[in-house]
Amino acid sequence: MDDILNEVWLDNPLKMYVAVFAVIALVYLFKKYVSHYMAIGIFNLIKKTWPNIDKKIFIELLAKPLRTFILTFTVVSSLHQLSFPEILDIEIYRFSTAEMCSAVGKLLVITSFISLLLKLIEFLAFVLKNRTDLPHDPVSNQLIVFFKDFFKAVIVILGILLILKFVIGYNIGSLVTGISLVTAAVALALRESLENLIASFVIFFDKPFTMGDTVKVHSFTGTVEKIGLRSTRIRTDQKTYISVPNKQMVDSILDNFSLRSQRRADLRLELASTTPVEKVNELTNFINKVLQSEKPVENQSVFMTDISGNAYIVTAEYYTDVIPMADFNKIKETVNLAVVNWLESNEVKLAEKK
Repeated sequence: MDDILNEVWLDNPLKMYVAVFAVIALVYLFKKYVSHYMAIGIFNLIKKTWPNIDKKIFIELLAKPLRTFILTFTVVSSLHQLSFPEILDIEIYRFSTAEMCSAVGKLLVITSFISLLLKLIEFLAFVLKNRTDLPHDPVSNQLIVFFKDFFKAVIVILGILLILKFVIGYNIGSLVTGISLVTAAVALALRESLENLIASFVIFFDKPFTMGDTVKVHSFTGTVEKIGLRSTRIRTDQKTYISVPNKQMVDSILDNFSLRSQRRADLRLELASTTPVEKVNELTNFINKVLQSEKPVENQSVFMTDISGNAYIVTAEYYTDVIPMADFNKIKETVNLAVVNWLESNEVKLAEKK
């Protein structure tokens, strides 16, 4: 039996093949349990910082990428213990098959590890969002989404650098040196992108608006749906979807309708100059009574503002609470119809335009 196990097949003794594939098979059979208990171990470490995290969700989210990483790492590291058969080691475009297989193995390990880290960041963002997902605190959710995207981008860049170093064999040190030499040129070329990135931090910490706010910037009015690293996405009142660079959101005059304390409505009447003064007084009193009867109206001001050559000008300004736009328009309609009916019943005419 020992003689058979010591036989050399493709430059490796048979017992090495048996040991390698036994380890791979063992890990494949028990990877579910191994990843499960490793996830529990990581969960116990994280729980010390965030005691309210959901264990079931954490394990479900982390177990699959952890299984992939464990199996990939085991297969690659086990096969690495074998000597690559010389008969199969041929050169293709100045690269041997042994080098290419080694590079593929390293690539699989790095990508599976990066995937695991990305899933971990998603879970941490999920935990933080659940802890701060309150109606009165939407800013925390914005910051979580922002930094989740930021750290995911950092990890992806780290993965690219690891691939360059260990898979392609590129000298990262020289790459960093080269980057430092062209930093000024890159900064000039990406000046606008850097300004938008800085503006995104201004938005998050200065809080001129948050996700869900209705804003007007330039000539566009809509609801903020997402604040990204470069731009802010707005769903306009025409139901189109626009992206506004963050720098413009910060530098432009922005009207945040969601932060208004009241809604304002105006009514302007130009009465014919033949209208008796008593009727003018009756009209202003009538408008006051109508506005006082509307509960959402919090305060109002009705007065004759001006006298022109052919008209008495009566103006009414009234304010309501921040009610839905449909309700606000309904109040305006009720007031306007009441005024029209009064004008008709009292035979008061509006001034004709010259």
